[in-house]
Amino acid sequence: MTTDATTQGAGYCRYTYRVRVSVSARTALEAEWDRARWVWNECVAKSKAVHVHNRASGEKATCGPVQLAAMLTEARSRTPWLADGACVPQQQLIRDFGKSRAKALKDIKARLPVRQRAGMPRYKKKREALPTLEYTKRGFRLKDGRLHLAGQIVVRPVWSRVLPGPPSSVRVYRDAVGHWWASFVVPAQAEKLPATGRVIGIDWGVKETATTTSDDHDLPHCQHGRSAAQKLARYQRMMARRRPAKGQAGSKGYREAKRQAEGETAPQGRGPAAGHGPQVGQEGRP
Repeated sequence: MTTDATTQGAGYCRYTYRVRVSVSARTALEAEWDRARWVWNECVAKSKAVHVHNRASGEKATCGPVQLAAMLTEARSRTPWLADGACVPQQQLIRDFGKSRAKALKDIKARLPVRQRAGMPRYKKKREALPTLEYTKRGFRLKDGRLHLAGQIVVRPVWSRVLPGPPSSVRVYRDAVGHWWASFVVPAQAEKLPATGRVIGIDWGVKETATTTSDDHDLPHCQHGRSAAQKLARYQRMMARRRPAKGQAGSKGYREAKRQAEGETAPQGRGPAAGHGPQVGQEGRP
């Protein structure tokens, strides 16, 4: 299910496919997730215990991936239920936990505001956390259009498109509606475009997604358009409520609503001709 591609310096990307799972495969995947979730919760408990110990004793004990991997090895040796599962997703979960904890500690050390911090890893509850299993290259293989996972689990992806290259890892997960998916990490294709001899400058902004040196290629912001439409409808309702009788001058509120409505209908661009200054025939002060 793969094709050859030029990938030098192109990075990596994900290709996600719907997965058809049998009853036995679904049961095996959920059992693997129960073990992986137990490992994650043990890592959270270990991290909290190290933090309490350091505060009480003044020591600087660590709780990195090396210590957690040793804890996993010991737990698998004395817990048959845990040893029955594949070690690859459990080890990947420890690596993910280490990255999440390191990011949280980095934000704390940088004194970021609480709302901007990536919080410390929390316990994964059985009825709230969705199953997510990560397999590296030694934990899966593709054969005859089927995905073989560690632990003798076989599922059938729906190949809606061809993989551009051999995958280096796969993430098998279940979404909120109960569908299973397989997300493969593959090298991205480097596709060279023909040279045209033309240049263009692009500025990423807020009011417009992209402002270029050519008006034909400007990319307006879709959310700004929806917000502008809502404001225009609001000002038009204000004008309808404050519309003066025939032959009478408009009130100050009517003129203000009309000015705001005309500002929303003006084209969004650069310079006075694009609605950034008073126009001929518009109300406004020079």
